[in-house]
Amino acid sequence: MGGDGIFQDMTIRRLGCLKPGASVATHLLAAALLWSLIGIYLTVRGVLLCGAGPFWPMALAVAAGACKSRLILDHSARKNRTRILARQDGSCLGGVYSWRMWGFIVLMMLLGRLLRTSGLSDWVVGMVYLAVGTALFWSSRLLWQQWLATKAS
Repeated sequence: MGGDGIFQDMTIRRLGCLKPGASVATHLLAAALLWSLIGIYLTVRGVLLCGAGPFWPMALAVAAGACKSRLILDHSARKNRTRILARQDGSCLGGVYSWRMWGFIVLMMLLGRLLRTSGLSDWVVGMVYLAVGTALFWSSRLLWQQWLATKAS
């Protein structure tokens, strides 16, 4: 029985060398980049899907995204920032988000896929993309601010 524990410990140590460990600053950078790049992607995709339609609905979608950022996503960004700051250097880079957040990301991807295949007009899908992209990009500022503060110290 005792031999199994030794084998398990050796296996864990061997697999530990494969773990992509990263500093807290790298975790913050990864989180900020993901939020920003996905936000930019969705925003650009939203503008392209909306086409040359009237300006005011797109401005309304951007305003809705800014509200979503301030009321919902800023809270998630702060929780993510606090979680990263509580980790130690060398933590696995995949731990940049909690398991719950990774599950939420997968859910959002599935909902995006459902939205694209729902039969709604490109304009409606574009407006949703524009709002969500704006919200993600705007909330990424909290992670960028913390990353800059970490790099400065």
